[in-house]
Amino acid sequence: MVGSSEDGNQSDDSSQFERGVDHIYEAFICPLTKEVMHDPVTLENGRTFEREAIEKWFKECRDSGRPPSCPLTSQELSSADVSPSIALRNTIEEWRSRNDAAKLDIARHSLFLGNAETDILQALMHVRQICRTIRSNRQGVRNAQLIRMVIDLLKSSSHKVRYKALQTLQVVVEGDDESKAIVAEGDTVRTLVKFLSHEPSKGREAAVSLLFELSKSEALCEKIGSIHGALILLVSLTSSNSENVSIVEKADRTLENMERSEEIVRQMASYGRLQPLLGKLLEGSPETKVSMASFLGELPLNNEVKVLVAQTVGSSLVDLMRSGDMPQREAALRALNKISSFEGSAKVLISIGILPPLIKDLFYVGPNNLPIRLKEVSATILANIVNIGYDYDKATLVSDNRVENLLHLISNTGPAIQCKLLEVLVGLTSCPKTVPKVVYAIKTSGAIISLVQFIEVRENDDLRLASIKLLHNLSPFMSEELAKALCGTAGQLGSLVAIISENTPITEEQAAAAGLLAELPDRDLGLTQEMLEVGAFEKIISKVIGIRQGDIKGMRFVSPFLEGLVRILARITFAFNKETRAITFCQEHNVATLFLHLLQSNGQDNIQMVSAMALENLSLESMHLTRIPDLPPPNYCGSIFSCMSKPHVVNGLCKIHQGICSLRDTFCLVEGQAVEKLVALLDHGNEKVVEAALAALSSLLEDKLDVEKGVNILDEAGGITHILTVLKENRSERLTRRAVWVVERILRIEDIARELAEEQALSAALVDAFQNADFRTRQIAENALKHIDKIPNFSGIFPSMA
Repeated sequence: MVGSSEDGNQSDDSSQFERGVDHIYEAFICPLTKEVMHDPVTLENGRTFEREAIEKWFKECRDSGRPPSCPLTSQELSSADVSPSIALRNTIEEWRSRNDAAKLDIARHSLFLGNAETDILQALMHVRQICRTIRSNRQGVRNAQLIRMVIDLLKSSSHKVRYKALQTLQVVVEGDDESKAIVAEGDTVRTLVKFLSHEPSKGREAAVSLLFELSKSEALCEKIGSIHGALILLVSLTSSNSENVSIVEKADRTLENMERSEEIVRQMASYGRLQPLLGKLLEGSPETKVSMASFLGELPLNNEVKVLVAQTVGSSLVDLMRSGDMPQREAALRALNKISSFEGSAKVLISIGILPPLIKDLFYVGPNNLPIRLKEVSATILANIVNIGYDYDKATLVSDNRVENLLHLISNTGPAIQCKLLEVLVGLTSCPKTVPKVVYAIKTSGAIISLVQFIEVRENDDLRLASIKLLHNLSPFMSEELAKALCGTAGQLGSLVAIISENTPITEEQAAAAGLLAELPDRDLGLTQEMLEVGAFEKIISKVIGIRQGDIKGMRFVSPFLEGLVRILARITFAFNKETRAITFCQEHNVATLFLHLLQSNGQDNIQMVSAMALENLSLESMHLTRIPDLPPPNYCGSIFSCMSKPHVVNGLCKIHQGICSLRDTFCLVEGQAVEKLVALLDHGNEKVVEAALAALSSLLEDKLDVEKGVNILDEAGGITHILTVLKENRSERLTRRAVWVVERILRIEDIARELAEEQALSAALVDAFQNADFRTRQIAENALKHIDKIPNFSGIFPSMA
């Protein structure tokens, strides 16, 4: 007969020419399957078939409505009954046993690396066929030590030999623990693991299939898991996009068998296969849950996995946290700490109710309360949750004197937990709904002094950072209290300045420190003087110039840091009236020029606004600083002709201040060519920038100056049209008030007033201000309307009264 086989090689009768192997008798072959029969049966007409094959034939007859018949003769049968051919079956079994023994003996002489590849492959095929045909022959294979011979073939240089050896070992060990133990001896398992990454696809499939068979033995799971790289390779195979689905499936089923070992489950988790660990955390014994939760608390997790863990075992961890058993609580807290640091997973924890038990753990004092080391973990979890961007109701966190409790706890614990509690307050002060409660608690308790002291901490950078971030958040609401605390306590203002001055890439701490100082009251003279004493402004200027020139790096925090620096520097321009050192400082460091350059910080509205405000303050000082030259007396032709004398003409005087001016020394906007740059900002989209620019320009129209000359300067810079547009747009009350003041001064020039008298939009804007603005602005708008004859000027009608 010519039969087929799984291996694509010769079938049983291919060996009939081998010495010691009997040929196949025709009576042994089933006419239907063309293969040697295992369970021969005879029909009533004497024909013999394989039982399974003839039963299938009779079923086809029944299904088609035909009576049973003989498939060879087509003879109709009276019955589908069959009789077992016991004698034939025994003969076949004797023949097969005799031939199998002969084939194994032949294989024993062929399974050597030095033999021809074809002989080795044929021998391996015989071993597989024998094991598949009669399972009991595995005992024969074991006794013949053929397993070790097949194992040796894994060292072959031929991919095909190694592949067939792997297939053969898989057949040999199926359902046979003793054979598995032999395969697992020595370095065989290590070799199989190596094949997972170094063999072609078919070889990898055969290797992982053999590992799967071995993993059915619990004793061998530990053996496989102990091989360096085995678990990570198997896990990677399950998560791969391999076209060979069988490899993925067998690797997955192998790992499932190995999940019986807790140690292996932990190793799997460290390689990214987390579900087994989560399953044991959900359904394991109390000891197992503690073990799994503890390991989870030490495991690095990416954000996606944190969400999965929170969704899968978050509720179980919270339940463990509520437990009266301290080891369970500790394990749960450490795991929750790990997964609470991402917004997505924190949302899940909030939804399953983590906050009430967490707050209870933190503040509870009494039997079974948490030790300080675990309160620190609770505080860390709470800080993680409070500081995420997720918008949830944080009001419960500031109710029932909880802020006071936090402040009390901060005062009575060590640096590690203090840091986390301050981070909780940072989160609460970042939320508009909760910051008022925190501010109130700090004000009523006088805690600001204690909080400011953390600025000087040197041994704990995280603690200092948390305190500065908190004070920064508080500064818009407690600027006066903070200024007083910083001025009244030695060293802390200097510490803030030192942090800002550090020569490192710009850090979050530096940006927060700059933002904190920037929020303090601009006109607090004492604070400004203190900053002059500690050299703060010199350091600020150095930092600003360094950032502008690209010498100082730090992309993430550069914008808030620079904005804070500019705001701090601008405060010195509010101290001119009472602190001469401020003027001297601005002259020596050419501060006006720096602010002029900062006007062009496109995309940084606050910097442009603050720079314009500073230039306004500087410009208002120009009239006091301009130097009027000493003029010699006029030349006379004689006393009779004294009326004919001519005054001396001095060239190069400032158009507006009529003296010797410069941007550096007298802060003159005209000499510094700043007017055009300020006019350009009048078209800005941010009304606060427009208002600051308009205020700076209005410094050229002050009563002590020649208003007409100031208007001419604005006109030459193209500013009048922009100023009128600002008024007509009526963007805000503050901006309108400023625009009315400037327009009234412009309209004092008769030529301009006549030219604009018929412009309806201008008149409407002034009328609206006259009718609806505050009292002072209404008065100014009335004067402006008089300049364009929209309201009669009654001052000349009535006689003057003594």
